Formats: sequence, C-alpha cells, structure tokens
Amino acid sequence: MKLLTKALKEKLPKLYETEEVELGDKVLMCKFFTPDSSWEWYPTEFDPEEEMFFGLVDGFEKEWGYFSLKELEQATGKLGLHIERDLYFEPTLFKNL
Repeated sequence: MKLLTKALKEKLPKLYETEEVELGDKVLMCKFFTPDSSWEWYPTEFDPEEEMFFGLVDGFEKEWGYFSLKELEQATGKLGLHIERDLYFEPTLFKNL
C-alpha cells in the first residue's frame, strides 16, 4: 500500500505551517496504523524534501512529534505486517478524536 498519495501530499500543510494553531484545533489529515499492534500516526504537517511528518503518535502513550515517511514504509509490526493508511479516515480536529 502506498502510504502517501500525491493527492494527500498536496493537502498536507508544510512543516511549521500550522505552528500557531492550538493543538486541539490541529487537523489530523490521515491515519497510519499497524494492523498487528495498537500504534497509530496522525500527520498534521509534511516536509516533502525531508519526507518528515509532524503529528500525533499514539503508541505507548499519545504524544506530538516528528516521524519519517521512510521509517513508516520500512517498519513492521509483531507479525511482520507493514504499516497501512486507513482508507476510511476523514480529516478531523485533534479535539474531536
């Protein structure tokens, strides 16, 4: 599965573009997840040159930070399944998650 489509790449704000937006009002643009564990990534911004996201990571705990497209594409879960993009996820405000 292609994690980052051209259309999604065009919709994601550039890195630091939403820096002034309160965390609760940040738009979670899509959802990546591991089908064989409970980890989820919700990008809010993207740097196309560095292929780095900023967004919410929900793993051991929920935290905001940076994560790499390349790392998401290479990572696998406990059973060896690759990270996927939730095809049915609709962009939503963090406070509504």
